[in-house]
Amino acid sequence: MGGMSRKDLISEILDRELKMFLDVKAREKASCQERPKDFRFYRSCMYSVWSLESLISYRDDLERAGTEDRNLVMLKYARMENQIPPLNNSEFISKIVDIEIAWSKELAQRYPHIHKRGRPIEEDRPQSVSTKTYLQGELETYSEKTLALYHDNLRKSLARGENLALKILEAMAEGAGYASPEEAEEQLAREDSLENM
Repeated sequence: MGGMSRKDLISEILDRELKMFLDVKAREKASCQERPKDFRFYRSCMYSVWSLESLISYRDDLERAGTEDRNLVMLKYARMENQIPPLNNSEFISKIVDIEIAWSKELAQRYPHIHKRGRPIEEDRPQSVSTKTYLQGELETYSEKTLALYHDNLRKSLARGENLALKILEAMAEGAGYASPEEAEEQLAREDSLENM
């Protein structure tokens, strides 16, 4: 890795992903395509909980895809929209999805006002792809090595009683100027009650 820091590694991943992302021609132009800074922010929050080994392996996936002229982000969206057959039938995918969906449900219970502004967890809607479909599509673009390392990352977190989705939410709340997800939830609850008056 030549002494590359974790921060630099995530930055390189984001550079490679953003280039692919801006080349995507999905049915609906994603709002993040208009705001690359938002894309980098959300993705960097996600990668903040990845193990170093997972990050290195995924960076290698992106590098390899670049040399083979494959756009992993485009493939993810094509899978989410069911335009192409499954890309990967690794046993790790369903295991990862099960862990992450359980974590998402836990957060939806704790932070209902935050949750209602995000994706539905398991049910696809006409205007909104579920977390499950999005995650499945993304995971199918990872190599077997990245999937194995990422699954190991989640498994170790589970063993420590950690919910990595909460850690991502904490990073997002902090980046949005809140002291905590609790503070964000209280603010959104106030906004919702004003709307319902």
